[in-house]
Amino acid sequence: MCVTALIDGGPGLLATLVALSALFQFGLSTQLSLLRRVLTPTVCGTVIMLIPVTLMPIMFGMLADVPEGSPPAAAPATVAATLIVTVAVTLRATGVVRLWAPVIGIASGCVVAGAFGLYNTQLIAEASWIGLPAGGWPGFDLQFGVAFWSLLPAFIFVTLIGAIETIGDSVAIQRVSRRKPRATDYRVVQGAVTADGVGNLLSGLAATVPNTTYSSSVSVTDITGVASRTVGIYIGAIFLVLAFLPKFMGLILAIPSPVAGAYTIVIMSMLFVLGMRVVVEDGVDYRKGVVAGVGFWIGLGFQNGLIFGDQLGAWSGLLENGMTAGGLAAILMTLFLELVRPRPHRLRTALKTDAYPAIDKFLTEFAKTRGWSGTMTDRLRAVGEETLLTLIRQDEESGKRRLQISARSDGRAAELEFVAATEDSNIEDRIAMLGDRVTGQQAEQEVSLRLLRHLASSVRHQQYHETDVVTVRVEASA
Repeated sequence: MCVTALIDGGPGLLATLVALSALFQFGLSTQLSLLRRVLTPTVCGTVIMLIPVTLMPIMFGMLADVPEGSPPAAAPATVAATLIVTVAVTLRATGVVRLWAPVIGIASGCVVAGAFGLYNTQLIAEASWIGLPAGGWPGFDLQFGVAFWSLLPAFIFVTLIGAIETIGDSVAIQRVSRRKPRATDYRVVQGAVTADGVGNLLSGLAATVPNTTYSSSVSVTDITGVASRTVGIYIGAIFLVLAFLPKFMGLILAIPSPVAGAYTIVIMSMLFVLGMRVVVEDGVDYRKGVVAGVGFWIGLGFQNGLIFGDQLGAWSGLLENGMTAGGLAAILMTLFLELVRPRPHRLRTALKTDAYPAIDKFLTEFAKTRGWSGTMTDRLRAVGEETLLTLIRQDEESGKRRLQISARSDGRAAELEFVAATEDSNIEDRIAMLGDRVTGQQAEQEVSLRLLRHLASSVRHQQYHETDVVTVRVEASA
């Protein structure tokens, strides 16, 4: 898309399109809660798994990318050294040594590559110590001609796919950054999408190609065990300084392709597993299995030109990317599932204890329409009461917060969704941290959580800015 924009309108058109598509990301971030049934963990996990699929053909091509006339054993020996050292240090090292696993692996590969004459020291020698990055600003193209309107939908679509990747990366980085498993904080996800939009807006202002989150950082965090924000800030500051040191950039660019390819294979392999974890930890039924499985293989097929390789026409630029094709397939299947599901019963009320009679009546009538037994009806009513009490803050009874309840059936199970203004703590985490035995005031505070854990087969709490979404699944007794 960027190449087409440069050809049709030059850097000015590219700057305009990138900046406007960044504004779309800002809007997506603020309304992310409305897309919670489409951008599900299954979809995000599938997209994460497809990132390595998209990059692996490039990585495999780099393994044998050596200068002409190099010894036949140069590439295999370099790749083997990088892979063996990186994997061995990652698997066995602990403490400080584990932190340096990526650097040790790359350094080992470079040493072997240097023995075969693959390391280009001339590139480092010719680079100056200090220099300013080349640049210049062409301004915005505000004519809004045919080229602009024809490319704008494609830029927005690609931005949407990039935002889905960012969402998946944000979910994955939360999984690997915490010592104890916790529910995904979607406020952090919203922040990641917004930050990605800021980066793209700055790219547009600079008239350069849009940026995105780098999924490899998730795997590096998993390998090293370093997830501190402070470390990230320092690394960002260091990279900013290094941008003015061409000698360092020459050192990085001189890394032989077989070394970079072998190291990236390890990183992408771990990212693939992280994507699987995101899908599996959300709970896999046959529907989610179809979405993840079919989406993944469609992405793999398009990426390798195995699906209508010569018949895509104008769509080839988008669908030849496995992440785009597979992610789009997963989204469409998820949308189809939402469209064919039974329409939910809804109730809107104030979030206060006085609303319980209306909620109780609503759930009783819902169970009656489904023909469920008295036992199932009682479970639904109890779940409604305990979820209401859990959502209400101890110091809040004014009823200023609003609550919307949706109820729908899924076979012999019921799915209740409670949507309210945001709360500080996550119900999933509070249930997970419940001890076996408590006494006194703590027991009184946790009684609703304990009853909810007992009555519901699953409780999922998604926290967004200004919105809380609690989804409770209640299974009928056998």
